[in-house]
Amino acid sequence: MSKPVLTDFFATWCGPCRMQTPILEDLKAKMGDLVEIRKVDVDQNMEEAMKYQIRVVPTLIIEKDGIVLQKIEGVTRADVLESILRPLIEE
Repeated sequence: MSKPVLTDFFATWCGPCRMQTPILEDLKAKMGDLVEIRKVDVDQNMEEAMKYQIRVVPTLIIEKDGIVLQKIEGVTRADVLESILRPLIEE
């Protein structure tokens, strides 16, 4: 059984991306190792951004077992992310 993976596609020049970072840090503190949280700089990783068809930053991708379950564009609150991730942990 794999754990869910949340990937934050961001850019260093992006104001909303800087707002998303502490939200993800809070989420990580709350959920610990139950969820893997990755950050991908779209300017440094164009190929990966293209693979996921990232058009807006920040974009959050939630995957489990290599399958994209949700793609969320824009700043997203920790409680919203937790409500999506929590059921994936218990599967």
